[in-house]
Amino acid sequence: MRLVIAAPHGRSGKTTITLGLIVALRQRGLVVQPFKKGPDFIDPSWLTLAAGRPCRNLDLYFLPPEKLEQHFSAGCRGADLGLIEGAMGLFDGLDLEGSNSTAAIASTLKCPVILVIDAVRMTRSAAAMVQGFQNFDPRVRIAGVILNQVARPRHEDMLRRSIEHYTGLPVLGALPKKRDFVIPDRHLGLIPAGENESIHAALVATGAAIAANVDLDAMLAIASQVPALPPGPEGQQPPLPQVRLGIFQDRAFTFYYPENLEALEQAGAQVITIDSLQDEKLPAIDGLYIGGGFPEVFAGRLEANVSLRQAVKGAVAEGMPVYAECGGLMYLARRLNYQGRWYEMSGALPLDVTMSSRPQGHGYTTMLVEGDSPFLSRGSLIKGHEFHHSRVINLDRRAVRFLYRVQRGFGIDGRVDGILYNRVLAGYNHLYAPTHPEWAANLVGLAAGKRKIKTVTL
Repeated sequence: MRLVIAAPHGRSGKTTITLGLIVALRQRGLVVQPFKKGPDFIDPSWLTLAAGRPCRNLDLYFLPPEKLEQHFSAGCRGADLGLIEGAMGLFDGLDLEGSNSTAAIASTLKCPVILVIDAVRMTRSAAAMVQGFQNFDPRVRIAGVILNQVARPRHEDMLRRSIEHYTGLPVLGALPKKRDFVIPDRHLGLIPAGENESIHAALVATGAAIAANVDLDAMLAIASQVPALPPGPEGQQPPLPQVRLGIFQDRAFTFYYPENLEALEQAGAQVITIDSLQDEKLPAIDGLYIGGGFPEVFAGRLEANVSLRQAVKGAVAEGMPVYAECGGLMYLARRLNYQGRWYEMSGALPLDVTMSSRPQGHGYTTMLVEGDSPFLSRGSLIKGHEFHHSRVINLDRRAVRFLYRVQRGFGIDGRVDGILYNRVLAGYNHLYAPTHPEWAANLVGLAAGKRKIKTVTL
């Protein structure tokens, strides 16, 4: 069984509805495998929490259709239902044809779509909207509607009768306006699930609302009316670890594709979790991976953990291999400016970082690998994404090299990204490991001492 939860536009309530469906279905004893369309880390953290299974990303910018289909099937192994949360509007993509849209994902996977309608200040017009989406692309099957933000029973009744009369589609449920199941957000979207356990109560409230207001039996019947997909490749037993690879994974650093961590394990890494807020020293590791997150929100606590900052700086100076993305780059800086105050970071890289009120880089990226490095092959085109409000300042360009030439995106300055310093690669580009299998193998090989990099020091 499989379904796509989509909407006419962003901020319609897709994530709230999807989370509630997962919670409600799990209470029925079903195993739900969540997926998120697009390069997103925050929504998947909530979907993972709700489902008890790692949420996986589906993105036709990263994977061609046949690989995406295999990835979906493999991810659904052991699950009763694959539930995909869309991104933006259903047909919003990278070009006029809507490539890489949620609709393209649904078409590729032959997956029915449940359309979430934000019903604020609308009655009969909702039917016209649904009818337009219903007829826009014959390759996409819209199978039902869920109403969100319904004001009162009379409002719901008019919406239901209008949609069902003019479109023939069933209205599967209606979620009333209520603050109990609104998840707080900030500049990159929702607050990551790992940051604040007190707001996890929103999941419980949302699940209860879905169970009370959505026809789950009808929805599951729709999800079951799908053709079989080819099975994905069988999961392989990871080899015996060759190296111990440290991962900053805590409230400040939460942005990791599960596929990246799995790729590292398949390449021979034992992943060792490090809490940047509480651990006072580095464990016995051969390399370090610092992903993205919100280090600026926890800058005071990161600064207070002096011993770990010094340990990271010392490890970089001694030649430990380090791969860092966005938030990781910020932690490796000398200082971080946030809301008018400077905070000391690790000082491992010769640069500072300052936060801006506007995004400095936002969207898909394409990076050309220039020069030699042990991380990625010269001449490779690296597809990724970036979403950052920080920018690098006071960079000593004489002390570093750059791995990437920006072809799409912004990176460090609109021209380059991927700072090489000692045995460190740090940049704003978030790489998706299944698209570039050599990354994991090379990082593990570097940590094992099998690959060399020209040392650059001050």
